[in-house]
Amino acid sequence: MKKPKWVIQKEQARRASSAETIWLFGLHAVRDALVNPRRTKVRLVVTKNAFDKLTDAIAVAEIEPEIADPRKFDVPIDPASVHQGAALEVKALDWGSVEDCCIGGGDRPPLVVLLDRVTDPHNVGAVLRSAEVFGALAVIAPARHAAPETGALAKTASGALERQPYLRVRNLGDAMGLLQRMGYVLIGLDGTADQTLDAALEGLSDRPVGLVLGAEGPGMREKTLETCDRLARIDAVGQFGSLNVSNAAAVALYAARRR
Repeated sequence: MKKPKWVIQKEQARRASSAETIWLFGLHAVRDALVNPRRTKVRLVVTKNAFDKLTDAIAVAEIEPEIADPRKFDVPIDPASVHQGAALEVKALDWGSVEDCCIGGGDRPPLVVLLDRVTDPHNVGAVLRSAEVFGALAVIAPARHAAPETGALAKTASGALERQPYLRVRNLGDAMGLLQRMGYVLIGLDGTADQTLDAALEGLSDRPVGLVLGAEGPGMREKTLETCDRLARIDAVGQFGSLNVSNAAAVALYAARRR
């Protein structure tokens, strides 16, 4: 029996998705990916100098490196990228579902970060670093209109991309609703909010909390704002301006972890 056209297209899309790879670069990002057993490694290109610095990690990964001439570092990354003589082709990480990553169960109440339309990979990389430092269970962003896994994001994350779940969901509103059903209180960071973040966190010492942040400029979408349980601002001195999203995330994570 011949398969329907839509079934064939779906299978082709799935195969294409599984075949997609990304290039990580820089000694730190490459080292952390090499020693990450969850990461599928495809191709490693290094200069002799970088090979000497990554010998132990290469042995752990059991991958055969290609030694490249520093003057002819021929890999498909931006020529302006600071690769430090190391580039690794990998497949994207699969962290599983929101339920799996955000269920909690530790000594502290669960904490997650949700990003709405944050497309700058450097900002997302910095958020991942802060999320790891302050023990967030996951950073959640929509599959579209959000920074995907890239070499630039991995380099800014400084290894956190390999350890901190970064979940790309089809619909951020649906993910927010799921977290609420799991008991999370969602606090949206909004510079125009009536209450401060400290005030919004009052009474939540034993509750799971999700911190929701929007992109600089447009901020969160209207639906995202409406879905949040509480809106809060980061209290500031003077009228200088607002923090960028990665700095705001770090401050909010610190405040939430202090509860």
